[in-house]
Amino acid sequence: MARIVVIEKGLSNRVEIIVAQTRRADSPYYRINPSGRVPYLVRDDGLGLEESALICAYLDGLDGHPLFEPPSLESRRLEALARSLVDGLAVWGRELTRPENERSPALIEHETARSRRMADLWEREIDHPLMRGALNMAQLTLGCALGMEARNRDLHWRPGRPKLSVWFGEMSRRASFAATAPPAA
Repeated sequence: MARIVVIEKGLSNRVEIIVAQTRRADSPYYRINPSGRVPYLVRDDGLGLEESALICAYLDGLDGHPLFEPPSLESRRLEALARSLVDGLAVWGRELTRPENERSPALIEHETARSRRMADLWEREIDHPLMRGALNMAQLTLGCALGMEARNRDLHWRPGRPKLSVWFGEMSRRASFAATAPPAA
């Protein structure tokens, strides 16, 4: 999400992208960000920002001409729904990185079911005017969530959701989304 905002705002010359090595006890990344969460942005003054929404808001305001703020209550509602999908998919994805004999089948089933419910909800919500207008954080967040299918071959949000599939196809053709699409698992 943060990388998309960097591209959309034309900040590539101001932001250096560094691939973080996490989940390794000796990772040098932990000296920069003790929590190990990604993304993490170190501001020009040396202070760090953690959490995608906060980093995106900061990047959006760097030039004094925010594209994504201030959000309305309705856009925040939609963004929160999209973030719920992202969060569940992130938990599912982390579980899949564990050795197979240590994975929790109950957790995987819970997140699989959540992803289905959320995809059904988004099939209904995708016609909302805020999901069709100028790029906003709800669209950006949902696009990133749906794009996680590239990393999780068991994420099947497309079947039975034609409107959502068309919307994602359009969103994924945006230059910023195409440039930041995750590699397939």
